[in-house]
Formats: sequence, structure tokens, C-alpha cells
Amino acid sequence: MDRTTRFSRLSAGRQALVRLFQSTIFGHIEGLEIRGGEPVFNPAPIVFQEVKLDTVHEPPVRLSDLPDFELREEIIRLMDELDQLRDGIIERIDIRYGIPRRAVIERPIQGVRR
Repeated sequence: MDRTTRFSRLSAGRQALVRLFQSTIFGHIEGLEIRGGEPVFNPAPIVFQEVKLDTVHEPPVRLSDLPDFELREEIIRLMDELDQLRDGIIERIDIRYGIPRRAVIERPIQGVRR
């Protein structure tokens, strides 16, 4: 499978997800639905943003202003997970410095009969 490594080559839904990471900066996203390998924002996932209160808040570098950029390896790996999952729920995505660092993905058990 050809791995997309540029932001501009992502689908609109995946671009929206990357922009959500960038705008969250520190925090996590819960309950992101995936259909056909694409993030779904209706219903919207819940975004929890961490705010540090003990220091002066410096404005972050605004990657969201760039029309295109090289994707970080963490984002590429998450997109690979979306491709594998196809349909399901990502329970939680932890975000640090606008980059997804860890994901908890709900997957059905394969080969188990009810």
C-alpha cells in the first residue's frame, strides 16, 4: 500500500482530523467513529484540551496555517490504523504538541462465533 506522507494528499476527513490534533495541542479525543477508513465527525468526538495554569502561555507555532507539510510518522501510523480498522471506534487518542502519541482502538475479535 502506498503510504501518504504529505498533508495535501490526505482526504478531507483525515485533513480535518490532523487539524483537530494541531488545534488541541495537548489533550485527548474520545469516541471518534471511523467508517470506511475515514474519520466521522457526526456525531462529533469529545475533545479534552489540557491547559497549563502555572506558567505564562506562549502561543504555539501555527502549523495549521500551512497549506501543506510533511506528515510526522505518528500521523502516518494512525492513518495506517484507520485503513486496517475500516469501521469502528477509536476510544481515545492522546495528543502532545499537536501530534497523536497513543490511541486506544476498539476492534472486534476475529473468528469468534456468538
